[in-house]
Amino acid sequence: MRNPLSRRIWREIKGETGKYLVIFIFMVALIAVASGFFVADVSLKKAYDESFEKYNIEDGNFELMQKPDKQVLEEIENENELKLYENTYSMPESVGGSHIRMFTERKDVNKVCVLDGDLPEADNETALDRLYMNSNDLKIGDSIEVGGKELEIVGTVALPDYSALYENNTDFMFDTEKFGVGIVTQKTFDEFAEVNVHYSYSWKYDSAPSDRTGKEAVDRATDLSKAISQKAQLSDFIPGALNAAINFSGNDIGHDKIMMMVMLYMLIVIIAFIFAVTTGNTIVKDANVIGTLRASGYTKGELVRHYMAAPLIVLLIASVIGNVLGYTVFKEFMAAAYLGSYSLVSYKTVWNPEAFIYTTIIPLILLALINFIMLAHKLSLTPLQFLRRDLKRHQRKKAFKLNTKIGIMKRYRLRVIFQNIPGYITIFAGIFFSSVILLFSLLFNPLLDQLSEDTVNNMIAAHQYVLKAPVPTQNEKAERYSVTSLETTGRDFTEEISVYGFVPSSRYFLTEFDGDKAIISSAYADKYGLDEGDKITLKDKYTEKEYDFEIGGIYTYPSTLAVFTSMDNFNEMFDKEPESFTGYLCSEEIDDIDEHLIATHVTKDDLTKTSRQLKRSMGNMMTVFLAIGVAVIVLVVFMLSKVIIEKNSQSISMTKILGYSKGEINGIYIHTTTIVTLASILLSLPITAFAIDLIWRVMMMEYSGWISPDIPFTAYITTAALAAASYLVTTFFLKIRLNRIPLDEALKNVE
Repeated sequence: MRNPLSRRIWREIKGETGKYLVIFIFMVALIAVASGFFVADVSLKKAYDESFEKYNIEDGNFELMQKPDKQVLEEIENENELKLYENTYSMPESVGGSHIRMFTERKDVNKVCVLDGDLPEADNETALDRLYMNSNDLKIGDSIEVGGKELEIVGTVALPDYSALYENNTDFMFDTEKFGVGIVTQKTFDEFAEVNVHYSYSWKYDSAPSDRTGKEAVDRATDLSKAISQKAQLSDFIPGALNAAINFSGNDIGHDKIMMMVMLYMLIVIIAFIFAVTTGNTIVKDANVIGTLRASGYTKGELVRHYMAAPLIVLLIASVIGNVLGYTVFKEFMAAAYLGSYSLVSYKTVWNPEAFIYTTIIPLILLALINFIMLAHKLSLTPLQFLRRDLKRHQRKKAFKLNTKIGIMKRYRLRVIFQNIPGYITIFAGIFFSSVILLFSLLFNPLLDQLSEDTVNNMIAAHQYVLKAPVPTQNEKAERYSVTSLETTGRDFTEEISVYGFVPSSRYFLTEFDGDKAIISSAYADKYGLDEGDKITLKDKYTEKEYDFEIGGIYTYPSTLAVFTSMDNFNEMFDKEPESFTGYLCSEEIDDIDEHLIATHVTKDDLTKTSRQLKRSMGNMMTVFLAIGVAVIVLVVFMLSKVIIEKNSQSISMTKILGYSKGEINGIYIHTTTIVTLASILLSLPITAFAIDLIWRVMMMEYSGWISPDIPFTAYITTAALAAASYLVTTFFLKIRLNRIPLDEALKNVE
């Protein structure tokens, strides 16, 4: 015989259509976003991993000062058991000040992935990187001026060795707006190469290391760099294991999965508590029915399963629909977040069983567990207690005494608060969590704007040149300096630290050095919690040789993790000649140095590329976080306030009978919730600020570089305003619910 309780499940869902519909829509949207993210994440990661074999990605590359003899290349191949491939490129400037690294078609190594259109066939044609085109509002059929030559764009491509568009391997951030890569015909390339050519070569080992980014790969590359240096003059050397343009995107894809999972499960827990509170209210209303069923022989387990059924059914249906939307609509949206940052090769959607587990199985378990604990506790009373509606375990002999000097309306509101403390605590928790999401989404752009402004205001020089070889200049404003890169020690995650050497009484670095003591950038000090007098140890990434520095001061330089020392100390530390230097600082562009001898030219655009690129790539994701934060506030406050109104329906009905006006009744119940909600918003802001600061610092420790979490005051104001506005939207519906409570409600279940 079919269990008659099963019929009540659908009746309950139908009777609470508003509640279940709101939660259902929220859960569908949440699971669709999470599922789409997990599916896109796995699909893109699989395409990235397979690209190494499919497109024959290099094991590393190096650049020589001059074109080598064929015999030299053959000797390098034979002595080091590898195969060299010419990967020479030209880097002409395009209109708008960006640089495009031009190659001819690659057929053996780092093969070209054509995403749309065709590769160039005519000498006035080019195929450009998809991401560079998107960042500069270009499309197939447009023309672009590069190196003084007008080229028609006939295709969009992705080069697998430039999945992250790093112009230089030492850059903190890639730049999709000012740097790109492209393909031209051999004739067009030769024209560009007449004035701008880089003799670059890629290598593939005959027997590749087992781990392409492991210690073995780095050690073999170190030996190779020494071997090449004995036969030719190196201007650049980038092992595949340390190539940011290849590895950065692969390391990042999948890195955000933990953050998405934490957000998903915290929201699921909040939803579970909402279900627990609302189901608890249902048990109070059904007390007589439950008492009758228990007296008729139904077990506590059967009733627990019955009351758990409706929430689980709603979540299960929401999960199915959410996953369908995740695999279709939202997969493309979430993939666009990665494709807005990285120039990835084409991919195919991959069935991801983990996505189903993360978005369906685990949420169902969390919801079932929380509701089971609550229901097992609530339904442990005896049948007689349910029949008598005696549902309190600890009867209070007297109500909490309130001072009679307090007005009757204020006392009434306080009674409502004291009687609904669990619901209001849950409201506070929901507002706190949603405030974290809101503040995080709102501070992102202001932080990047502030970083960009501080970087420009604290530039050491408007132009910083790194040379391939020391050459003189006649520019009187130019000043010699030296720079190299070391790595941090003492942590599993290492990152590069720039080490600068400046001449005494520098006109650009406006701080004097105290003997051999070094000065560090404010970004370095803030990230690692360093202060004057501390000692740090850095190491050479190739030789593992360590260098010790004592901090003599902190210099305001927010854009780079850097150590500054005197030129003399720099040359002595790194065994350089006394007159050695690596570049020039200048307040204006230097025009008497051959471009072939300039390794890097750092300007304002280079130093602000971090904020510019992060804005472009993360903007859509911040919009999603903002929408989720607002939705959580509306959902939590509306659902729990609705429960409070339903719980006090008899009292509300009685106040109507006694002649209280709608405004007075709203003042008791709606305004009470308003006071609690607004107080929760204000009280949660300091805790939210602390949580954001902690989350930001932990998050940034996993990335190279530093962005200080200086939360602008406007972000707090906007967060509070959005939270308050979200609540005001719910009050409209709450008033409708309150006004619908009938007068005869006061006559029901009167003992």
